[in-house]
Amino acid sequence: MTDHALLHEALESRDRGAAGGFLYGVKSTRIVCRFGCPSPAPKRENRVFFPDLQSAKNGGYRPCLRCRPDEEAEPLVDELMGLLRSEPDVVWSEALLKERGYCPRRVRRAFLRTHGRSFLDMARRQRVVAGSSARQGGEKTIEAQLSAGFESASGFREAVTKLLGRSLKEVSRPSPLGLTFIPTPLGDMIAATTEEALYLLEFADRPELPKELRSVETDAGHTLSLQRNKGTEAVEREVAAYFAGDLNAFAQMPVRYGTAFTSSVHDALCTIPPGTTISYKELAEKISRPGAFRAVARANAANRLAIIVPCHRVIASGGKVSGYAGGVWRKEWLLEHEKRYAEGC
Repeated sequence: MTDHALLHEALESRDRGAAGGFLYGVKSTRIVCRFGCPSPAPKRENRVFFPDLQSAKNGGYRPCLRCRPDEEAEPLVDELMGLLRSEPDVVWSEALLKERGYCPRRVRRAFLRTHGRSFLDMARRQRVVAGSSARQGGEKTIEAQLSAGFESASGFREAVTKLLGRSLKEVSRPSPLGLTFIPTPLGDMIAATTEEALYLLEFADRPELPKELRSVETDAGHTLSLQRNKGTEAVEREVAAYFAGDLNAFAQMPVRYGTAFTSSVHDALCTIPPGTTISYKELAEKISRPGAFRAVARANAANRLAIIVPCHRVIASGGKVSGYAGGVWRKEWLLEHEKRYAEGC
């Protein structure tokens, strides 16, 4: 699938995370929108993509009044994301939001505009990850279901299927391709490995995760399993060391995927030292394709090996931190974390 096709697919599925910070313009109205905008998606021939808002404005496009691509995330969003991280066991509902003084309607609008998903959906996915991790740890389905805050086993199974794209029964079968959930200060990550190679390392709340896992199964030639192996244990150790500030280079052997151009971009990303950043334009020049910075940005967004292939070290030409599928707040945290340990702090 071409990089352009990925953006078209992200637009049609309203998957803002898969867009990697890109915006889309509607040629007929000269309006630019966020991916995930509640407005109907335009026809393919009526679409144009921009790496940032300034590029769209330079092309004569004005910001949409519904999804507000010219506005930063509301403090409300940052506040609730902080609560998700600090209170992972809370079972959020509209009633609980009201009880804590939040307007559920306003919360929903703010999250759809900034994340392309509702707050309650994000909270539910977080609980599913916790339940899946418990199931992997040997707990029975009923125990994992209760620990994740689900009242029924069927609801838990359905949620696992939505998260992984495979039923709980399917991922409970032995396979050389193991899945593991890794807790981090930025939320759980999910890794897919065989004993010899690493196929995926992603933040588990990304909505496009099931699609990525299907690609991993195709590349590996195996179905996914919650069964652990030497590879899952190794990546758990390395991720823990990275977040502790004790590791800045991974020993895991990542599997190449995508086009030759995508691989060249990912190889170049791995040469960016921790604690430093470059622009998309500089990255394009690094691979001797100075005019291809938009294609470079799309290849950057297609990365499925978070922190190992450090796409978070690429920023906009003006120095703005933007365009990270895992969330700009995570990108900012990672850059500050790497800067600290690069300076020996």
